[in-house]
Amino acid sequence: MKTILSWCVGIVVLIALLGATLICVVGMRNDVQPSDVAIVLGSKVEDDGTPSVHLRIRLDRTVELYNAGMVPMIIVSGGPGVPAHPEPIVMRDYLVAQGVPASAIVLDNTGINTAATARNAVPLMAEHGFHSVIVVSEYFHVPRTRLAFAQQGIHDVHYARAGYPLPRDLLAIARETVGLPLYWLGMRQSDTAE
Repeated sequence: MKTILSWCVGIVVLIALLGATLICVVGMRNDVQPSDVAIVLGSKVEDDGTPSVHLRIRLDRTVELYNAGMVPMIIVSGGPGVPAHPEPIVMRDYLVAQGVPASAIVLDNTGINTAATARNAVPLMAEHGFHSVIVVSEYFHVPRTRLAFAQQGIHDVHYARAGYPLPRDLLAIARETVGLPLYWLGMRQSDTAE
């Protein structure tokens, strides 16, 4: 019985390692092409109303894309954040402070998680006549984001990896190793924040 349990644990660990490797390999590939809009996925806002490190990395990458002429418009997608500091407002204000005109920014105030952002993208893209999109997030988030957008029927999607691998990413990679199969199985399409 102990041998069977050891084998089972070994198989689970092997699958998890293969999954984490696949997430990193797929996520590290940039697919930056001129697109109608960039969609920046929200992340934590600090209590003082400033973007967290992860959010700032995403926003800085978006500014690079905008300044390079890769996108003329940006959708900032996030949830309520901390009291008095909703993620999309903080994101917009940060982008404006970096020189992006407010008129080039569309707010998605109900992008509380990756699935909600992808779902909300459908009517926002239709409303503004957007057909192609560059999604901006960290490398470990790209595979799940690709799946979420594909599940919403958005197929002209490109990806801009934000930031560089850091030791603190190990926890996020572990979370994505569990989250990606759950998305694929349709088990993480609820409106709970993530």
